[in-house]
Amino acid sequence: MRILPSERLLSRAPKPEDGTSHAAIRKTDIIAFALAGLLVIGIVAVLFVAKAFLLPVVMAFVVGTMLSPAASLLERCRLPRGLAAVLIVAALGSAITFLIGLIASPLLDWSSRLPELAARLKDRLHAFDYPVTLWRDLQHLVGGTDILSSWQMPSFDWVRPTIEFLSPTFTEFLLFFATLVLFVASWRDLRRALILTFGNHQARLQTLRILNEIETQLGHYLLTVTMINMGVGLATSLVCMIAGMPNPAGLGALAGALNFIPIIGPIVTFVVLTTVGIISFPYLGEGLLASLAFAGIAFLEGHFITPTIIGRRLALNALAVFLALAFWTWLWGPMGAFLASPLLIVALILKEHLVQDDSPQLPTD
Repeated sequence: MRILPSERLLSRAPKPEDGTSHAAIRKTDIIAFALAGLLVIGIVAVLFVAKAFLLPVVMAFVVGTMLSPAASLLERCRLPRGLAAVLIVAALGSAITFLIGLIASPLLDWSSRLPELAARLKDRLHAFDYPVTLWRDLQHLVGGTDILSSWQMPSFDWVRPTIEFLSPTFTEFLLFFATLVLFVASWRDLRRALILTFGNHQARLQTLRILNEIETQLGHYLLTVTMINMGVGLATSLVCMIAGMPNPAGLGALAGALNFIPIIGPIVTFVVLTTVGIISFPYLGEGLLASLAFAGIAFLEGHFITPTIIGRRLALNALAVFLALAFWTWLWGPMGAFLASPLLIVALILKEHLVQDDSPQLPTD
């Protein structure tokens, strides 16, 4: 039988080893990618819709994992784990209540005088009249529109929605504390049940390692970050006291609490200190003294103190922290911003243990 040239060329073409065509492989990859994208969208939608339930529960799980080493320490001191869980959660609630009391006192005073403080702030901002005039002249020369001429002091209709956004409901608080107590009290049984779910010895050992590392890393993160933020709060209170700012204890407590939220927290504290300083002092230089000092404190804490104390193992990539912070803040608000770094640590631990890196190493030279 004679073989045509076209058949001879087809016979020489390389074929996949599994017998499938390249077009079929591309189609399968596209379908898999689309299904994975739909799964991610579905998970994000569920997290957003079920925020009232999932946020307190996830918050309790993360905080409970951080507090589990303390419960284990009290248990080794012959204290029942259930009682240890109640004592730890009660101490945590007392600390949060004390912190809220320090912050709420000046906020209630200032909120009752918002129109007066806004008028005073507008008067203090007359120091920027000359730069604003230069900007308007420059816009007039280039033929641009005058944006600043139509600018007015913002109204205070945003105060109530902002407070409702920042403060969770009583039901969410109750669900969080009840779940936290039960989680800390039964964490050992939950660990055992989760490990025994797997029948393979290697899988059980890997699950045990993952849980131990998550508990250790989150516990160290909570302890170090809490101590660092307490130091930032005390330093801010001292700076505000020296600068003559009103209610330095409340401003220091606000700085320490907001410092639990990376990037955004120090920026908000700087804005608050600047606003309070401009309102409280007759001269602009005196009003900016405390905020500039806090900027120095935040710079030293973020670039030297925290990396030195936490070390390389808990050090997180700045871009990854920023993206996680933006995502969880958009999804769950301020509490999501607090959970961004712990959830990122958990994700990195899972990736380290579950995803094998078999790629060739790049040369160092």
